[in-house]
Amino acid sequence: MKVEFAQMTGQDNGTGHNLKRALNAIAACADDTALIVFPETHLMGFPSSETVAAVAEPLEGPTVQAVQQAARARNVSVVIGMAESDNGRFYNTTVLITPEGIALRYRKTHLWASDRGVFTPGDRYATCLWNGVRVGLLICYDIEFPESARALAQLGAELIIVTNGNMDPYGPTHRTAIMARAQENQAFALMVNRVGEGDGGLVFAGGSALVDPFGTLLQEAGREECQFSARLDLVQLQAARRDYRYLDDQRLRLPGEVVEHANGVRELMIPKHA
Repeated sequence: MKVEFAQMTGQDNGTGHNLKRALNAIAACADDTALIVFPETHLMGFPSSETVAAVAEPLEGPTVQAVQQAARARNVSVVIGMAESDNGRFYNTTVLITPEGIALRYRKTHLWASDRGVFTPGDRYATCLWNGVRVGLLICYDIEFPESARALAQLGAELIIVTNGNMDPYGPTHRTAIMARAQENQAFALMVNRVGEGDGGLVFAGGSALVDPFGTLLQEAGREECQFSARLDLVQLQAARRDYRYLDDQRLRLPGEVVEHANGVRELMIPKHA
């Protein structure tokens, strides 16, 4: 399975600019690419509490619709981050878009300092079946909490995709975390980060990476903007789980109600007290 990483710069509160760049990247995909992944909140950049109401859009809004049309035209699936508006609340959201439509939505559950006061945290983890692989989504700070990836593993995740907006000096933190999350859950982990400067003088750290189910770093980008591809050898899933399964041997399981939907989406609801 071939995937592409779109490690890109972005403009905060610059939806038109960011969307154009995403559409160009999708159009440039190789014919045999199954999936292209973009950074955290790529479509809108990072809004502030003063700007979020103006730039956030619902999933059925024009920006996501444009990405859906591009995915359909190229027959490719897209994972991309956005600022989502829903009934007066705003979420740091990542969506998996297939040529048929939105297959999965995830709202960031662990809000970092700059998210607080801007976004509402999500209340669930979710996976879906995509191209025969069960996929789960996480966003940036989420991967610093082992429970987030373990929640996806409990829902059957074989591929954990992380849209990232990690900045200096924390690049090494996420490099370590992404390898640990893959190894301890015996799943592929794919992370795509932003590069360049953002508002407030932030410098994004790049380092987009693919890690196999043994925790081995297979591919890693530098700090420059790039679009590159990698292939997932799905046989490695069975190899990593052949002799033992962490999920079978663990003594403590995460609490929360598991909800199975008819379309194949599985959700683990975060308990109210958590």
